[in-house]
Amino acid sequence: EVQLVESGGKWVQAGGSLRLSCVTSGFAFDEYVIAWFRQAPGKEREGVAVITSGDDPSAFGDSVKGLLTCTAYEHSVLGRFAVSSDNSRNTVYLQMDSLRPEDTAVYYCAASPLTTPEDDGTDFEYWGQGTQVTVSS
Repeated sequence: EVQLVESGGKWVQAGGSLRLSCVTSGFAFDEYVIAWFRQAPGKEREGVAVITSGDDPSAFGDSVKGLLTCTAYEHSVLGRFAVSSDNSRNTVYLQMDSLRPEDTAVYYCAASPLTTPEDDGTDFEYWGQGTQVTVSS
C-alpha cells in the first residue's frame, strides 16, 4: 500500500519556523520526484517546492542545483523554504523559515514518476492527506 504521511504543521506566529516531514512507503522512493504543494481556503492548489535527483524541475520556479539533487521553489518562498530528502528513511522535509500569514494553507506532499513534472499537480501519482500550517500576524 502506498502511503505519504505529512506531519509538522501547526500554528505559528509570523517570522517563525516550521519543519514539515513527508514519510513515504509502498513505492520505489528513488524512482519518484517528491514535491510539496499547498492550498489555502478559496485558492487553487500551488506547487511550493520540489526535489529531484539531478534533473532541473524548472516548472516549479527558481531552481537550485546541488551536488546530488536539484530543487526548485515557487518565487514567493525562495530563500525562506528549503526542501531536502533522506533516502535512507524515504522521507522528504520542508524547512520553512520567516513564515508569513500568506503561507497559511494545508501543505501536501506528492510523488511523481516523471523526472521534471509540471507544478499543477497533474503529473503526481500519489498524495498525502495534508498538514495544516497556520501563521498569525
